[in-house]
Amino acid sequence: MVWRGSRLIAVAVVTLIGAGACAFESQPDQRGADLQPVSAAEGNTGASATPGPVETPTPSPKATTSPKTTVSPTPTKTTKKTTKPGCAQGDNQREVETALAKLGGFGTITVDGKQSAADCAAIKKFQQRYGISPAAGRAGPTTADVAKRLAATDTRKCKGGSGTTFCLDLTHQTVWAMKGGKVVLKPTVTRTGMSGFATPTGVYTVQNRALKEWSNPYEVWLPYWQRFNGGIGFHETTTYIHVKSIGSHGCANLLPSDARAFWKLGKIGTRVHVFGHRPGT
Repeated sequence: MVWRGSRLIAVAVVTLIGAGACAFESQPDQRGADLQPVSAAEGNTGASATPGPVETPTPSPKATTSPKTTVSPTPTKTTKKTTKPGCAQGDNQREVETALAKLGGFGTITVDGKQSAADCAAIKKFQQRYGISPAAGRAGPTTADVAKRLAATDTRKCKGGSGTTFCLDLTHQTVWAMKGGKVVLKPTVTRTGMSGFATPTGVYTVQNRALKEWSNPYEVWLPYWQRFNGGIGFHETTTYIHVKSIGSHGCANLLPSDARAFWKLGKIGTRVHVFGHRPGT
């Protein structure tokens, strides 16, 4: 065994590991809020009067009382309030609305091709869930692509057994988990092998697991590693997962939260069913 810096690397011959070699990209924290300053009201101060000498009042002539005048209140004009959408409308508004309405779980969606405050909130929630940046609520091409792929995924195509099965749909670039014939982790996005490194189809089992595996050929750490075919396995993406052009070297890249969820559910021997065909490979 040889120490390299702070990492311990096994120098024995290892199986080739397929993975994308890039840097991890973090998302900005948008939890800040603008606060308007509030000024305190100041009270009026009164002056104390000094009492003067007491004088005998002089009788005055009787005052004439004027008749009272009744003033009718001026009617208040009511202004109709309009709710602004809160985010820009994208070129793929109707496509995204249609897909999100089918998926459900992201809020109220009106399929009319027009942005609204409710649509904006639902699209933002969807973008945040699937790591789409920026998560500004605009229905752009990336949001439409991810939404349509998820909506088109048919979980019945996965050959699950009585135990846990990881299902990998290459055609739609989605992945989910089943147990006893029921979906226990809903379909989410993945990125598999690019041209020349296509992820092979078939039924496999998880053969090796590590919280962090080192890839010798690509010199990159692979978090939440679960190997199922030679040097191919599931692991957390090391780049922005929605850049399709770079793909992976055969592995199934997962968003950080999804990689942790699959890690908790999986174990040595977990069944893996890979089917379909990734476009362009």
